[in-house]
Amino acid sequence: MVKFDDIRCKSCGICVHFCPKKCLEITKTINAKGHRVAGIARPEDCISCGICYTVCPDAAITVYKE
Repeated sequence: MVKFDDIRCKSCGICVHFCPKKCLEITKTINAKGHRVAGIARPEDCISCGICYTVCPDAAITVYKE
């Protein structure tokens, strides 16, 4: 499972680019700073690999297994 901190996300898209399962996307949700935030489009495809967490320059992602 992936959780995004909407306040920290600046919509850089690095997590989306590096997701091996292509289950992340830049959403239409806009945070307080005016950035569209990243989110998980297909949670059923997520394998909790942690690559998005590793590449996020703003520490806006938490990955955990249920």
